Amino acid sequence: MATENTSGISITELGDPSNPHGEAGAEMLIGMNEHHYEVTGWGLSFLDLKTNSRVLDIGCGGGETLRRMSETVTNGKLTGADHSPLSVKMSLEHNAVAVRDGRLTVTEASVERLPFVDHNFDRIITVESFYFWPDPANSLKEVYRVLDKDGIFLIVADINGDAELSQDDIANIQKYSLYNPTSAELEELLVQAGFNSVKIHKKAGTSWICAEGRK
Repeated sequence: MATENTSGISITELGDPSNPHGEAGAEMLIGMNEHHYEVTGWGLSFLDLKTNSRVLDIGCGGGETLRRMSETVTNGKLTGADHSPLSVKMSLEHNAVAVRDGRLTVTEASVERLPFVDHNFDRIITVESFYFWPDPANSLKEVYRVLDKDGIFLIVADINGDAELSQDDIANIQKYSLYNPTSAELEELLVQAGFNSVKIHKKAGTSWICAEGRK
């Protein structure tokens, strides 16, 4: 459940998950680092990270996914991208050691205009952010552009359009206008963007989903 302040408005609503900002946004991002920990770990199991991987985390939020990947990617390059200046700031602070060592950078950018050259990354992941992507079909083409040949891209989320969701989940989808496609819709989007060997992973007993596409 989302934490409420004295006005009765949730921290999530005040902080705005689509574009975190302000004190409430900072508190919300800290909470997301904790609340998304398990689904993130499950999703990362499909990414096949190497010590020298070149990784992009789209919608990096509070930076915890980057931090966890930095434990494996010790000789490669980690890049975060988020259109929220607050998320950029907090991701950099959360990964201060890797930033200092030159292994990690975070860029303020939106997914529909990624400021990277073609074929720049061999691994790309987005965790709990696809819900908010503008124009998902064209944004996925932009992801495909910056992914290198034989690279892996993952969309990780803790809800999906096939799952039997709680009333709270349904209310949040409506409140925040979340895009929550079915497995078939996700697969079709990835195929239309150019990805091949598309796989849909689901964790039994949960509503978690990990859509995998390769180039």
